[in-house]
Amino acid sequence: MTPIGRRSLDVLRRLLQRKGAMLGLLFLAVLVVTTSVARWILPFDALTQDFTAILQGPNRVHWFGTDELGRDILARVVYGARTSLITAAGAVAIAAAVGVPIGLVAGFFGGWRDTLLMRFVDVLLSLPGILFAMALIAVLGRSQTAALVAVGITGIPSFARITRAQVLSLRKRDFVTAVEALGGSAGYNMFRTVLPNSWSPILVQVVILSSVAILIEASLAFLGVGIPPPTPSWGEMLRTGKTFLYDSPTYAVLPGLVLTFTILSLDTIGRALAGVLADRHESVADSGDAAGSRP
Repeated sequence: MTPIGRRSLDVLRRLLQRKGAMLGLLFLAVLVVTTSVARWILPFDALTQDFTAILQGPNRVHWFGTDELGRDILARVVYGARTSLITAAGAVAIAAAVGVPIGLVAGFFGGWRDTLLMRFVDVLLSLPGILFAMALIAVLGRSQTAALVAVGITGIPSFARITRAQVLSLRKRDFVTAVEALGGSAGYNMFRTVLPNSWSPILVQVVILSSVAILIEASLAFLGVGIPPPTPSWGEMLRTGKTFLYDSPTYAVLPGLVLTFTILSLDTIGRALAGVLADRHESVADSGDAAGSRP
């Protein structure tokens, strides 16, 4: 097994030793598997309408009731999870693909590049996330792609700032200076020396931003500017369920609970991962100091 594989397994093992992280990973695993096989395990489709079963409460046929068009709420929540997870994954990919290179170049070269790039990041950071996403969706139109891009752009500053801070702390380390002394190019040093040693906080930010992306996507749908119906969305279900709160009190309960548990799971995993990586870094440093102190 490669060193990267061994380190990854060690981090996963330590993460599973924390009960909160283990429960969060289990919940997300069940959510992902359920959305992947939903068409084979659910008795109803998320878009199938039944006008003879409008706003029913939980019963033997529809476990969590039906909505105002007779659609099964359980099926819509499961398919809504797919919408949220895809949006979060795409948004994080966009934010990391743009933000990490910005922070890497700004921190490694400094000077005018640092000033120019970080002023651009400051501009993005000064924009209110949801308001900027709403404005962008107003230009691009309501679609999953527009929501994905809008949420992704709002996440660029966090990746840029974290990467820059990590690069600045590594820039003058001995192993980076040694690579430069041996003739390593700036590109080689950035992508083969500095960036691999900066992944810990970036990985934590990936998990944290995933929860933020899901929350923003649900917020946009709740405000009526997110993914358009009839595509299932937790935020859209909460917005509509609020309208029929007295007719069907259980309408918004399931999407609200699943949204809460998903964000809570990601947040718990992110915090636990940060602690695991910090502990592992300290143990590796202590091992290095002990080895260096031997006669």
